[in-house]
Amino acid sequence: MKEGSATVVKNAGSGYLLSALPEWAPFPAVVRGRLRLVTKGITNPIAVGDKVRYTLDDGPAVITEVLPRANYVIRRSTNLSRQAHIIAANVDQACIIASLYFPELKLPFLDRVLVTCELYGIPATIVLSKTDLYRDEAPEDIAHFRSIYEGAGYRVIETSVQTGEGIDELREACCGKVNLFSGESGVGKSSLIKALDPSLAPKVGDISIANLQGRHTTSLYEMYRLDSGGYVVDSPGLRGFGLVDVEKDEIARYFPEMLKASEGCRFTPCTHTHEPGCAVKAALEDGTISRERYNSYLGMLEEDGKFR
Repeated sequence: MKEGSATVVKNAGSGYLLSALPEWAPFPAVVRGRLRLVTKGITNPIAVGDKVRYTLDDGPAVITEVLPRANYVIRRSTNLSRQAHIIAANVDQACIIASLYFPELKLPFLDRVLVTCELYGIPATIVLSKTDLYRDEAPEDIAHFRSIYEGAGYRVIETSVQTGEGIDELREACCGKVNLFSGESGVGKSSLIKALDPSLAPKVGDISIANLQGRHTTSLYEMYRLDSGGYVVDSPGLRGFGLVDVEKDEIARYFPEMLKASEGCRFTPCTHTHEPGCAVKAALEDGTISRERYNSYLGMLEEDGKFR
């Protein structure tokens, strides 16, 4: 009987594919019996990106242990508030795909994903997709979006799979890393992956014209190897992102621009809502902190009981 360790590169629900990265030679695996878990209270005990131990005899490998995670991206669904789900584990970078229109962007959703990345120490890059559809009609909207998130300290890459804009820049940003591609349904994650490496074939879907919402096309979690170097984890489109493992009085710490400004607050701790001498509110008034990001923060405070 052979024993070894490998990385989960596909989660198909009832089975998995493993590969001993950086070698790319996926092989099937299953779980049998009791599995020692490193994270409890979640719907998926094993996530793409997990490093696992396995045994191999006849048939598929048998996963025997999930090794401790360096990090992970986890969410709680807004309509299943008691359930949390790990999107991916052990990632080097989260590429959060967003489109200003088609589907229309929801900044609170984006900000909750960013807070989660900050919580687990995962560098985040914002990838603005489908810019060919609205650049000419709304260039000021793109500039405003960039000012919000670059002002908060995030890298923003503008892309279009139709024109090729930004694809080389994104490919270079992903090289040599395990990258999670995540975002709302319909923002073009799978199309971007295919643009990065045309040999890959992730499912590509359409936008529902009736409500400009994306249709779910990725039902499985899967890692792809890029010919240019690095790996991409494709995840199903999301329509809700509830926070996990962060207390109400800690949320502001995961807004980098608010954390920096809060060093000047008169009181500690400070909720940045009503206290006199609040440096965050002063930064909000002078434009150093965007009103949109601050409103997302207030929304998270109000939603604290809803998602926990």
